[in-house]
Amino acid sequence: MSKTQSSSSAVGGTADAEGPTSATFSRDAVLEMLSNQRRRFVIHALKQADRELSVSELAERVASWEYDKPIEKLDHRERKRVRNALRQFHLSKMADYGFIEFDAQRGRVSLSDEAARKNFYVDSLTGGDVPWGVYYLGFSVVALVAVAGTSFGVPPFSWVSPGACGLFLAVALLVSAVGHCYDNYYRMRLGARERPAEVRDP
Repeated sequence: MSKTQSSSSAVGGTADAEGPTSATFSRDAVLEMLSNQRRRFVIHALKQADRELSVSELAERVASWEYDKPIEKLDHRERKRVRNALRQFHLSKMADYGFIEFDAQRGRVSLSDEAARKNFYVDSLTGGDVPWGVYYLGFSVVALVAVAGTSFGVPPFSWVSPGACGLFLAVALLVSAVGHCYDNYYRMRLGARERPAEVRDP
């Protein structure tokens, strides 16, 4: 069973101009392209490869992630299903929006210069991840309780000094911020790692 081709993940990217064929992507164009998991996988695969791919090569990589199995274990039906969907719909649409260069006769695909230069991020994923906004909200509540507890001498917060409590919270915030930056740039950025963030590690 393949993964759902939906727009449940929030996506982001930079954009400045209007119109799908513009050399600089509009926000609507970015959201339209990245709202579909299969198109996100195409961009991830091309950024990972950093070269032109054949449609068959691209379809194998995308199918591997969709079916969550190594390429060599894909059967003919799985490969064909993804390859046909790419050829008949997704690649042409991505080319129309300026995200890829697609030579249908030669069966070759590459990122456009603009897409190769830009970074695209998947901001939230399914699978039990806690959104960073929720994490920081919880962190703020804990910090507020800790500060109030040390200020009014409420156990167990009264066991530490206000200075020690403040230092701990500052260090914890720094570690959280570093983790957030790493998560955004490495795990959530399309093409940053071998497998897309939406695909679980083996």
